[in-house]
Amino acid sequence: MSARLDAQLAFLTEACRLKQVDRQNILQDLSRPENSAEHSWHVALYTLLMDHPQFGAFDRDRAIAMILLHDLVEIDAGDHPIHQDHDPEKIAAAERAAADRLFALLPPDQATTLRALWDEFESGTSAEARFAKQMDHVQPILQAVSPQSPRADQVSVVRGNLSDGRARNLHRDWPEFHAQVTARMENADPERSDLTARVGFLNEADALKSVYRATRIAGGSRRENSAEHSWHLALYALVLGEHAATGVDITRVIRMLLIHDLVEVDAGDAPIFATYDIAAKEAEELAAAERIFGLLPGTQAAELLSLWQEFEANETPDARFAKALDRFQPPNQNLASGGGSWIEYNVDYDTIAARVGAKIAHGAPVLWDWIAPQIRDFLAERA
Repeated sequence: MSARLDAQLAFLTEACRLKQVDRQNILQDLSRPENSAEHSWHVALYTLLMDHPQFGAFDRDRAIAMILLHDLVEIDAGDHPIHQDHDPEKIAAAERAAADRLFALLPPDQATTLRALWDEFESGTSAEARFAKQMDHVQPILQAVSPQSPRADQVSVVRGNLSDGRARNLHRDWPEFHAQVTARMENADPERSDLTARVGFLNEADALKSVYRATRIAGGSRRENSAEHSWHLALYALVLGEHAATGVDITRVIRMLLIHDLVEVDAGDAPIFATYDIAAKEAEELAAAERIFGLLPGTQAAELLSLWQEFEANETPDARFAKALDRFQPPNQNLASGGGSWIEYNVDYDTIAARVGAKIAHGAPVLWDWIAPQIRDFLAERA
């Protein structure tokens, strides 16, 4: 079991490098380029929430899993903006080579399964892959045109994409979404609808990319933000689901983890080793949840608020495993970044075990058994 977890965590730690791959798109606050990990999280939210007139019954959770994986190859192959000249065959070959390397870090059975899922997305042969690709295509379009004063270069790329790029058929295939984009480019208010409400929610979610945490990304170069953290946690769930208790629904866990930190758009991050008024923070987060999820159409608003409350209560098997992963990912980041927040807050092993280990052990004891000796060894070497 230890060797298997070693391989799984080697893959998940390598995946952290996706947080350093910048894209052509700019965050909606226009502060910096979006990175591919944030993009993957945001597209996964699109995949969770959007309906499309061309798609009937399909496995939404399978499509979400594809999105969690789809851009990992950019760790090696980089991002390739659609408006720049490029050699599609050369890029495809580089991405296949990247997939060969990255998925091979996993245990062989998982490497085969997840590589097949990535291949399915790339080929676009299934309904799930086609839906996931559509979400991957429309997220950057909406992101570019939604700021109050969009950048001219970003809007120019969108216009080209809509006229003769990969979104040239959007007006025919998804006219309501096309109307949303057109209205924003013309600085007009889109017609009110359930889609308008979903778009409002997804645009609000973009702000999570600017909420920074105490934990640093692997390597320690900067603090991790809560959007890329949410993507990474969902990927943790996809890879480590076999270590959950019997009966845990990993698809629900992934959904929980995609939305669990959205309240930080209003409430900010609360570092695990900081001192603060817990009751006041919980009240602030509940108010944030009610506002943010309340932007969605009624049924979706109620469903996501309920899912977030289930995660927070930490009482169901699904929530306990999700909460365990939420506590398990930061220590791995700290080990990969020279101590990270442990050094900043000057914490000892007993404090880590009480504030972090207890939640991990409650929802996934095998994960705490695996990482606890590594934490002890790291702290002992620094003593």
